[in-house]
Amino acid sequence: MRILIGNHIDPAIRDRGDLRAWTQRVLWFARAGDVVLLCDEPDPQFLTYQASFTGVDPASLHILVPPVGRHGGRLMDPESLTSDKFVRTVRDVLGERGLDGVEEVFALWPSAHVARFATALGIRDRFPGADFFAQGGGELGNNKANFRALAAGAGVQIPAGAVARSEREAIDATTTLLDQVGAVMVKQAHNGAGVGNQLLVRDASLASDHVGARHLHHLDSGGRKAIEAYWKERWDWASASGRFPAVIEEFVPDAVSVYSEHYAADDGTRPTEMGTLLYVGRRLSHQTVPLRGMDENIREQLLRGGTRLAEAYRTLGYRGHLSADAIASPDGQVVFTEVNAQVSGSLHIYQAIAHHIVDTAAAPERSVVEYHVHPTWAVPGFDAFLEATDELGCGYDPATRTGVIVSMPVIPIEPGRAQFVFCLAYATDADRQSVWDALDQRFAAVPADTYTASDHVGVSARPRC
Repeated sequence: MRILIGNHIDPAIRDRGDLRAWTQRVLWFARAGDVVLLCDEPDPQFLTYQASFTGVDPASLHILVPPVGRHGGRLMDPESLTSDKFVRTVRDVLGERGLDGVEEVFALWPSAHVARFATALGIRDRFPGADFFAQGGGELGNNKANFRALAAGAGVQIPAGAVARSEREAIDATTTLLDQVGAVMVKQAHNGAGVGNQLLVRDASLASDHVGARHLHHLDSGGRKAIEAYWKERWDWASASGRFPAVIEEFVPDAVSVYSEHYAADDGTRPTEMGTLLYVGRRLSHQTVPLRGMDENIREQLLRGGTRLAEAYRTLGYRGHLSADAIASPDGQVVFTEVNAQVSGSLHIYQAIAHHIVDTAAAPERSVVEYHVHPTWAVPGFDAFLEATDELGCGYDPATRTGVIVSMPVIPIEPGRAQFVFCLAYATDADRQSVWDALDQRFAAVPADTYTASDHVGVSARPRC
């Protein structure tokens, strides 16, 4: 038996808003008898649907919701985990099995509050890395500025750039880089999927559609005054009002986004999977596992660098899953851009779906891609999407090990439209594209110019002055 915690980054680091649906991906990791903590009751339709693939009877799970706290159930209030009443509730649920029956405390985000929760239960030793996380290790390990220092110390190749702790340092670093390259990437220390990135472009001819940068800014000129004006406007955003440093790094044109995931344990690290990320319109469109069709030299660089990073983070005290993100340049060089020292948005794709349900390693060979529903799609809801996959003949078929699996609850955002992600198991790229095209033809009904890359999925473009 394990205790699984569907949390996310502590709001004290970054406030993410409503994450009820996204954190329910923890259900993919549940086994019969597990205790699952969620910020709100799970979507019953998704719970039943997901269980039909894992074979875990939902009735065998003990699903608990901590006190609502400050966030109204939209995300887990970290402090609610250690309320005396909730700790007693968990003890009662454990019942006769007691604390000795708990094999592991598994959290999506390695919060200090999870370490305190495990301590309050008397099972701190069942939360790997508890001592590290109790001292704020989750923030340390997921800070993009810290990553650059750790990667450099480990001898891992990173893009040219700098960490800026003041507006003046940001101006100097940007000026130096733009004297050498046509664009730089500005990154917040804490954010994901390109939402906290801005591409600052001097050379307007550079292609940028394929990169993870929700925001884009063209400099009117390459001069220092234009750079100073930019940072006067954007420093508060980039530094979270001065709370964290900002990262400024070289933009590598035409690079491919890849990642290498690992598990860090007391006795060492092991690779778990490699994959690719694809951005369309500068927003994350889909990711694919395993890594196929990539030059062997790139694979070797990715695995070698990812392993060195995993070992560096393990030496710090980090324990658990982590993802080393990188880009592969057209000349075959791999440079690493960040480490997500947490349960990433990839783990459920490969561990639960690709490895166990689809079995991508078996013959005949299969791959799994997870798509974000495109902003131009008008999907009314869960039932409508499943009905469409049935009608189009692309629902998941265990016999062929191909087809669509919805991987998180469907979130209604307005009448006739919903937001979610789904996986597609496929044999060839032509098969994958054929299914995507059929779904796109069925659901594409929202004009493309309604949304911009700077808007979140499902939030319409605001009037521009």
